[in-house]
Amino acid sequence: MKTKFLLIVTLLFVTLGFSQKKWTLKECVDHAIENNISIKQNILNVSLAERDVAISKGNFLPSLGATSGAGVNSGLSPDRSGVLRNTTNFNGRFSLSANGTIFNGFRNLNSYKQAQLGIESSKLDLEKVQNDISLFVVNGYLNVLFAKENLTVAQIQAAISKKQVEAAKQRYDAGITPKGDLLNTQSTAANDQQSVIANENTLTIALLNLAQLLQVPSDNFDVESLEIGTPSAVLLYETSEVVYEKALTTQPQIKRAELGIINSDFNIEIAKGAFLPTLTYNVNSGTSYFNQLNNLLPGQTNDYFFRQVLKDRVTYGASVSLNIPIFNRFQTRNNVAKSYINREQSLLNLDNEKLQLQQTIEQAFVDSKAATKTYEAAKISLEAQREAFKNAQESYNLGATTLFDFDLVRNRLVSAESALIRAKYDYVFKTKVLQFYYGELNLD
Repeated sequence: MKTKFLLIVTLLFVTLGFSQKKWTLKECVDHAIENNISIKQNILNVSLAERDVAISKGNFLPSLGATSGAGVNSGLSPDRSGVLRNTTNFNGRFSLSANGTIFNGFRNLNSYKQAQLGIESSKLDLEKVQNDISLFVVNGYLNVLFAKENLTVAQIQAAISKKQVEAAKQRYDAGITPKGDLLNTQSTAANDQQSVIANENTLTIALLNLAQLLQVPSDNFDVESLEIGTPSAVLLYETSEVVYEKALTTQPQIKRAELGIINSDFNIEIAKGAFLPTLTYNVNSGTSYFNQLNNLLPGQTNDYFFRQVLKDRVTYGASVSLNIPIFNRFQTRNNVAKSYINREQSLLNLDNEKLQLQQTIEQAFVDSKAATKTYEAAKISLEAQREAFKNAQESYNLGATTLFDFDLVRNRLVSAESALIRAKYDYVFKTKVLQFYYGELNLD
C-alpha cells in the first residue's frame, strides 16, 4: 500500500512538472527542426539523391544475365542415322552473358558527377527549409511574449480601474460626486476587463499558433520569457551592404543557385556526348541439350545429358560493338542548344536569388532603423504620458478635472504602453532577421 502511494505521488509530481514546463526559444527551434514534416521530407530527398548516386555508379558495371529455354517438336526430321523420320525432339538451351559500356561520350562519368552534385543541392534545400522554419518559430515566440506583455498592461489598467471604482463609490456615498461619475467609472472598469479578456484570447491564439508550428499539444503549453534588454539606437551593422556581402557566403539559396549553373554545365556535356561514338562489349557462354525421344538407334540411350551440356555443346563468345552517330534528325544538336539555354536560365536564376536577397536585406535594414526610431519615440511618448497621467490623477482626486478628461489621459497612457511594447518586439524581430542573414542568429 505504501509503495502504491509513493508511486502515485511520484507520477503526480512528474505530471505536474511536465505540465509546468516552459519552452525556451532554442528548445522551440530545435524541436521544430527535428519534427517538422517539411524538414523530414527534405531529409528523405537527400536520401533519394544518395540513391541516385548509387544508380549512376552502377552504370560503370557490366550487366550480367542468364537465360534458359526448352521446347519439344515433332515431325519429319533426320534421325540419328540421317534418315528423315517422324521424330519427337527435345531441345534445351542455357546461356550466360555479360555486357557493358566501354565508352559513350563520357555520359556515364558526367551523370555520376551530376548525381553527386544532387546530394549537395538537396542538403542546401534542406538547410533553406530549416532556416525558414527557424524564422517562423522566432516570430511565433516573440508574438507570444508580445501578447503576454500586452496582457500584463491590460491587467494593470483593470486593477487601476477597480480602485477607481472603489474611490468613486466612496465619493458618491459621501455626496461629493453625482451618480453619473460612478457609472462612468464602472463603465470604464468594465471596458478594461473586456480588454483583459481580449488580450487573454490573443495570448491563447499566439500560444496555439506556436504549439501547432512545433506540432506539440497546446494544452498547458507555455514559453520562457526572453531577456530582450533595451533596444539600442546604434544598429548592429553599419550598412545593409555589409550584411548582404556576408549573406552571399552563408545563405543556402545562393549556394543552391550556384550549383544549378554547375549542373547545367554537366547537362551540356551529357548532351554533347551524343555526338561521340558509343563502344560496348558483350561476353557470353552457352550450352544446349538435344534428344530424340523416339527412333533411337539400337544400343543408344538418353543418358548423355551431362556430356552434351558440360562438354559437347558448350560455346563461348565475345564481341565489341561500335555505334557511330551520323544523322539523327538534328536531335542531338537541338538538345545541346537547349542545354545552353537552360544554363542561361540558371545564370539568371542566380542573379534573381541575389537580387531577392539584397532587396530582403535592404528592407530588413530599413525596417530595423525604423523600428529603432519608433521605439525611441514610443519611449519618449510613454514617459510623457505617464507624467500626464500622474498629474491628471492628482487633479481628478482633488476634483479639479472631470472623469471624461481623466479617461482620455488614461487611454493615451494605455496606447503609449502598447505602442512601446509593439515597437520593442518589432525591433527585436527585425534585428534577429539581420542577424540571421549575417549568419550569427543567437537563440539564447
